[in-house]
Amino acid sequence: MISVFRVLVVEDDSKLGDSIVARLRSNGYNATHAQTGEDAFFLILTTQPDLVILDLTLPHRGGLEILTQVRAQGLNVRVIILTSHNSVEDRVAGLRAGADDYLGKPFSFPELLARVSASLRRTAPKVISGTLQLADLIVDQEARIVTRGGSRLELTTREYDLLLYLFEHRNGVVSREMLVKDVWHEASRSTPIDNIINVQVTRLRRKIDDPFPVKLLHTIHGVGFALREPPR
Repeated sequence: MISVFRVLVVEDDSKLGDSIVARLRSNGYNATHAQTGEDAFFLILTTQPDLVILDLTLPHRGGLEILTQVRAQGLNVRVIILTSHNSVEDRVAGLRAGADDYLGKPFSFPELLARVSASLRRTAPKVISGTLQLADLIVDQEARIVTRGGSRLELTTREYDLLLYLFEHRNGVVSREMLVKDVWHEASRSTPIDNIINVQVTRLRRKIDDPFPVKLLHTIHGVGFALREPPR
């Protein structure tokens, strides 16, 4: 289902960026555009796109710096570098920094679309089924039973839905905007909803983390929350 994929185009040339976004949208992708490195990094953290088309020369924060930080955060997002820096050394540096693909400018739209499609085919589907496990936290979806360390945890319906959503984005960052839209099914964020989210996350954390020495649910200040594998 190509239409569910979200693509962030990071390009400081507004005309080129808008053109890429238009071509992506006409091919069924949910595409957005960022023109600066700071905007791009914020959108990657808060909206969790499936794929980023990343220019390297950007205002405020370079593309390689963004890519390095995205990989350091463990975010599950595919990245295609699209740049005029196209020497062998440039391509090697980009791929070593964590890019999944590299395309030099000038480029053809059919080739870019083909690379986007090929990259997203390798993306794991975000459909969760069966039993989920993160460290010793286990969710049996068929029985709706959650255990940690072999002990059964009693979750409310909302806490269970919240935990499943965090599992879907495990090792990434879930923003408050994502929770408002996808878990609370509200059109926009507000202070009352923020307060409700805080309460629900606190209750969930108390149940899945408080009795255990290794913490799995983390607050990413200014951004949101993350369910992460413990460091090895």
